[in-house]
Amino acid sequence: MSGNRHSNWLPYDGTVNYYGKLFSNEQADFYLKRLLETIDWRNDEAIIFGRKIITKRKVAWYGEKPYEYTYSNTTKYALPWTDELLELKTVIENETGETFNSCLLNLYHSGDEGMAWHSDGETDLKKDGAIGSLSFGAQRKFAFKHKQRKERIDLLLEHGSLLVMKGTTQTHWLHRLPPTKKISAPRVNLTFRTIVER
Repeated sequence: MSGNRHSNWLPYDGTVNYYGKLFSNEQADFYLKRLLETIDWRNDEAIIFGRKIITKRKVAWYGEKPYEYTYSNTTKYALPWTDELLELKTVIENETGETFNSCLLNLYHSGDEGMAWHSDGETDLKKDGAIGSLSFGAQRKFAFKHKQRKERIDLLLEHGSLLVMKGTTQTHWLHRLPPTKKISAPRVNLTFRTIVER
């Protein structure tokens, strides 16, 4: 698992850079603990085929303004940044040269909880903008699948690591977090994004 931030993990139709671990284990442990304690975690809701589904995984939505964010037919309003989120945003902006104004967080309590194939193509998001994905906690596999050719790419996301998806990645690729029975520890994932105000 190299952290060569200049390598593109996708063969075509998008850009995915894996920066590897940005934080020592001690720093990553600190942020994991603080995020578990200070974030206003809620079970996610989705409307699927007219039925309301409540997920086991928990989510939270933060930003520099109370931005609306709509996906799976539900709308969230961003809470104001916490100190830790602002610190982490600054770190990844300095690392990547990108800027972000919001963050969607996911809490997976164990490997039983994952995320199905999807792409982050919501109209609220900056088109082809970067999404900076920070991982704390359990190391988990993360997968990409090309929408037409079905080609698969798998990565392992380490405790304290950064993955950046940008360019046409969301247009041409799906991604998912596959569930696994082998992991009992929690993982917190922060996806820093840019919401475009209309």
